[in-house]
Amino acid sequence: MLPVVLLHGSRTSRTMWRRQLATLAAAGIPAVAPDLPGHGARRGTRFTLDGAIATVRDAVDDVGGRALVVGLSLGGYVGIEHRARHPEQVAGLVAASCSTDPASPLRAGWLVLARRIERWGDSGAHLNDTFVRALVDPESAVDLAAGGFALDVMGDVLEEVGRIDVREALRRADSPVLLVNGQWDHFRGQERSLLAAARSTGADARLVVVPRAKHLVSLDAPVAFSRVLLEAHAAARSALGEVPGPDTADEGGRVRDHDDVVAQPRERRRAQAP
Repeated sequence: MLPVVLLHGSRTSRTMWRRQLATLAAAGIPAVAPDLPGHGARRGTRFTLDGAIATVRDAVDDVGGRALVVGLSLGGYVGIEHRARHPEQVAGLVAASCSTDPASPLRAGWLVLARRIERWGDSGAHLNDTFVRALVDPESAVDLAAGGFALDVMGDVLEEVGRIDVREALRRADSPVLLVNGQWDHFRGQERSLLAAARSTGADARLVVVPRAKHLVSLDAPVAFSRVLLEAHAAARSALGEVPGPDTADEGGRVRDHDDVVAQPRERRRAQAP
């Protein structure tokens, strides 16, 4: 069975994937969720992009050398770069909540803000707790907090991830790519150009937008995200010739077409217009 490697977002840890790990286990799919440098059990280790890629490389090696790689936010960007550097390891990629170029001009402002917050007496712990309570439900908040928060890592993350040329990275491999974004995610502004970059190699690249979900789409809509994850796993196995695989499903869980699937009726109508 094709294994799955799950990559968490910035400041959190592997524990954010608890519900997806349970879903995969129930389906008999082996899965691991490593902590990236500077996060979870590896807090105190400085985050670097090369170190993050090495973490993914080692995790895939540990599960047999090839996997479906799934990443959210920071994990999505790391997954995209890992696929570019180690295409032989990636049977498919699910890149969630990472459809904005990390080299955005806004990054400089974010970096200044992150470095200032890191110098606060509590390193921004109170602000982080406020945002967590406001953005996710209590169960998701528990999952986010279970591995601890990496409050001093954001500056390094912004500097290192800013080195990724995300479109060029997507053009350097041809394994299947699924871009997944919440409907109200502020990081989905360039999803169409990233989709085009992934498709430029002939890769089976698709887009799913989950209704009413925000940036933390796997926590905002865990059932919908897990269903998309299972569909991506079946598609990756099909691409490997392991099983006859379904096309990507729409928001009702049924196959609709061979184009990118967008779970917003308004956007689907626009995509289908002559």
